[in-house]
Amino acid sequence: MASNSMSSNTSWTPKENKLFERALAIYEQDTPDRWHNVARAVGGKSAEEVRRHYELLVRDVNDIESGRYPHPTYRSNGN
Repeated sequence: MASNSMSSNTSWTPKENKLFERALAIYEQDTPDRWHNVARAVGGKSAEEVRRHYELLVRDVNDIESGRYPHPTYRSNGN
């Protein structure tokens, strides 16, 4: 993770994150009651929790894209 913002929120499981990502694709920015719909799709999270999770995600992506964090270097396996 680029910053501590996402990693410090340990109450999100990988499954919840996947449901969150899918719900964001379904309920776009202009969707009425977007965060309530996303929360319902994730399950067990409030609209405020999913909105905050989104804000942290956006902040992390912006930090990465701004060059604040270097891109990872991967070793080639020769393929």
